[in-house]
Amino acid sequence: MASVLLALAPGPDNIFVLTQSAMHGKASGFVVTLGLCTGLLVHTTAVAFGVAVIFQASALAFTVLKLAGAGYLLYLAWQAFRASATAIKAGANGRLKFGKLYQRGIIMNVTNPKVSIFFLAFLPQFADPARGALTLQLICLGGVFIAATVVVFGGIAWMAGSLGQWLIKNEKAQTIMNRVAGAVFVGLALKLATTSR
Repeated sequence: MASVLLALAPGPDNIFVLTQSAMHGKASGFVVTLGLCTGLLVHTTAVAFGVAVIFQASALAFTVLKLAGAGYLLYLAWQAFRASATAIKAGANGRLKFGKLYQRGIIMNVTNPKVSIFFLAFLPQFADPARGALTLQLICLGGVFIAATVVVFGGIAWMAGSLGQWLIKNEKAQTIMNRVAGAVFVGLALKLATTSR
């Protein structure tokens, strides 16, 4: 229940799924979701084996990772602002290549140090040393969170993708959506760059 509610809470990842699904379609939104969830696997593993503690303890590591994430988002914003209306139709079947979208999802999630610190704070609350190995419990709990994320973000991708089918037929709407996506990426980059531990 906690995982579902947290996945529903507005944040960079579900906004990212929303914009990518609206621009590139439902299937692309699902691919971005899988990329984001692959990033969650990285965070789950990091917490389970204690690596995330470094980001909580080291201001430098936290800053480097968040600036890398903000830089990537600014790069995506630059691409969106430069894109023409027909750019949404680029790639196979009028979509960007799935590999590119999957990669965007992974980078978006992995370079957000807040996710790692969130996992470090959230997952251990549900682990109990009396019930066995903590590492295995944390991996299982991360899996539950990822499953909830797939369901929630998949729903967002499906709904936003329906809007995207209309956008593909409307060049003016495509241009507006590119600009909106660029503005969203800039906003997410600023939010990430100004977050503190």
